[in-house]
Amino acid sequence: MTSTMNPSTGSPSPAASGPSQAAPKKRGNTDPRYLALRNFAISISAFNIFGYTLLGFEQPWLWPFISVLYAYTLEIVFENISAWAQRRERRYRGNGMRGLYEFLLPSHITALACNMLLYANNQIWPVLFAVGVGVTGKHALQAPIQGRMRHFMNPSNFGITMTLLVFGGSWMSIAPPYEFTEKANTFFRVMIIVIIATAGTVINALLTKKTLLIVGWMGGFLIQGALRHWIWHVSLFNAWGVMTGVAFILFSNYMISDPGTTPSRPRNGFMFGASVAMVYGIMMVFNIVYTLFFATSFVSAARGAGWWVAHFLNKRRAARAAQPMAPLPYGRPTPAEAGTVAV
Repeated sequence: MTSTMNPSTGSPSPAASGPSQAAPKKRGNTDPRYLALRNFAISISAFNIFGYTLLGFEQPWLWPFISVLYAYTLEIVFENISAWAQRRERRYRGNGMRGLYEFLLPSHITALACNMLLYANNQIWPVLFAVGVGVTGKHALQAPIQGRMRHFMNPSNFGITMTLLVFGGSWMSIAPPYEFTEKANTFFRVMIIVIIATAGTVINALLTKKTLLIVGWMGGFLIQGALRHWIWHVSLFNAWGVMTGVAFILFSNYMISDPGTTPSRPRNGFMFGASVAMVYGIMMVFNIVYTLFFATSFVSAARGAGWWVAHFLNKRRAARAAQPMAPLPYGRPTPAEAGTVAV
């Protein structure tokens, strides 16, 4: 028989007779951000499998494996460098293989997204360039967000954006939209969109809590299309027809709603999504191509710059508040002294 301490008397009291109940087993990681990343990783992995076997992906089948291994290597190497420079523990240490698995989920998503959304003919180097920029950008581009340093550029989107700027127009382009439904009949084409939209909506509504961000993005997209139609006489079919494609559904549910690089508050998320839509409309007026990726990168970069400006302004205010008050000239009494009465 064991004994426990009675908190009222301080004396030991016998425990309840019978075998002691074992503590309930601790469940796995229930952090919503981890669950969202895990489900994102599972969804994009399944979509790549279906894409190569059933849909019509035209990239070589070996490229996803090469991209993922390359992303894993870069993630671990740069995490070691960052941990050494910042004198902290490596984030994948302390929980065995499960800790390493959770740590590598973002790079897994980045690698598969870059390979799936880019088309480089028979040259894998531009795809690896996108993966490298996306993974390493998390360590290089950070801002003081809510009290700690965090990356602010969407890794997949940033890697694709930089690759299109460097190689676009000559070596590579965005993967043609028809490859997502090339081998599907009419019914299956509709079901692809329904399945992707349903899975993305469930993840964003229950885990990432980015529903308002997507509402702001889609609502802003409708508004910018209507404005372009009203002012510049753009066909509404062309302005809004983009929203019916698989690429737009993928972008809306799995790219722009990245939980690590978008605002956590619903109202701020709504403004972020609406801002991306407005920047998209402005870029379309100037006939800028690859607009979805460029608009998201522009707004993300502006958000990161805003956090740095706010950080420096707060530091300046704190420094001014810490400075002692200068004595008043001509021997005038200070406010505290002026309120005293001599006795």
